This record gives sequence, structure tokens and C-alpha cells, in this order.
Amino acid sequence: MYSHQGLTFGGFLVDDKMKTETMLEIFESLKYFLKSENISKIVYKCIPYIYHIKPSEEDRYSLFRNDAKLIRRDVTSTINLTEQLRYSKGRKWSINKAQKESLEIFESNDYKTFWDLLTGVLETNHEAKPVHTLEEIENLSNLFSKNIKLYMIRKDGIVLSGALIYENKNIVHTQYLANSEQGREIGALDLLIDNLIQNIYKNKKYFDFGISNEDAGRYLNTGLIAQKEGFGARAVVQDFYELEIK
Repeated sequence: MYSHQGLTFGGFLVDDKMKTETMLEIFESLKYFLKSENISKIVYKCIPYIYHIKPSEEDRYSLFRNDAKLIRRDVTSTINLTEQLRYSKGRKWSINKAQKESLEIFESNDYKTFWDLLTGVLETNHEAKPVHTLEEIENLSNLFSKNIKLYMIRKDGIVLSGALIYENKNIVHTQYLANSEQGREIGALDLLIDNLIQNIYKNKKYFDFGISNEDAGRYLNTGLIAQKEGFGARAVVQDFYELEIK
């Protein structure tokens, strides 16, 4: 049994009434039920603490108490927006360069334009495709219009860069970032991210760039994470546990 196979992470959703002892009892009940269904293993994807509205790691303690084995650990890069921002010299230089261009930052519902840019960048640079199709992301956007936002930056009417954002009460997550070749040359995406951090989402608590891992966490894309850390982001781990049901 997987706590979630579609999302990057997923575990028990709890409210203020949750107690550590209660979570231990929940795990015992879960194991009892799964054993009766001839399921012998749980793969549990812990929700990183930055996504909790309040401290809530009763499940991690319960995993420990049940001798669960850590099988994977990804690194997501996150900025604490309540602290002073510290950009690297490279990021400051890129942002200053972009500010000298005639660039327009705007919010949009034109997902097709962004998807054309995103798929082109992924195919050219990584031989990959977005996790979602255009139709899926448009549907999600309609269902969660307050939580999914698209911001883009253009020059002379041509879109150069974009950021698809997932947001909730305390946190902002960049689900997709895309930057054209011209955008890279003039620092367009850095300027867009800077505007999101400094202005649009300055009242949030965390700005999360997502992971920079491949091969189940064993490979770190150092170039990708360097850009994120250049904005002052630091590591938060996403843990995956395996629990044998005996």
C-alpha cells in the first residue's frame, strides 16, 4: 500500500485533535487491516514540515516505533520568507541585467502558451515531458482557482519565461518553471522569481522550489539546485519509508 502514488508526498491528514498516542493507535489499526487484506508492506511518503499549518510529525514518530526503514530522501529547496533574503552575487547580477530590459510581468490564464514553452524547454534540454497534460492542468486550475496561479514575463509581446504556482495558507510551491533561450540570455526567469518572492508572495511563510533529485534521491542535479540556492533557498528533505507488516 502506498500513502500516495500520484503526489510527491502524502500521509495522514490530521486536525488539532491529533495526539501522538492516537497516531500510534492508528498505525496499529492500519497494520491490522492491511494484514487481513494480505498486504505485506506500506510505502509512506512523509509530508515535509513546511507544508504543515502547525507542527505535526506524529506519523514520523509512529514510523520509528514500528521500525519503518528509510528508503528514499529527496531534497527540496525552500526560502523562509519571514527572514532577510540573501541572494548570491550571480542571482543579483542576473536580476539587475533583466531590469534593464523592457520586460512585463503579468498573471495569466493562457496555459497553452505556457505549456508550449514548457514542453519545448523540457524536450530540448532534458528529453522529458511535464507530469501533467495541458488539459489536466487547465482542469486543475478551474477546480482550484484560488490555489493555482500562472505568472509569465514577456518582451515585445513574446513570452520568455513562466512560473506555475501552487499556493496555500502559508506556502508557495513552484510546480513548473520555464525559460526560453532568450529568457536565459537576459535573466528573465530570475526577474520573475524575484518579483514573486519580493512582491506577490512576500506575506507567505515559505517559498518552495521543489526537488532537484533523480534516481530516487540518489542523484543531485547540482546545476539546478545551485540556481535555487542562489535565491537563498535551503534544504528541506522529503522522506519515504517502507514498513513491513508482520
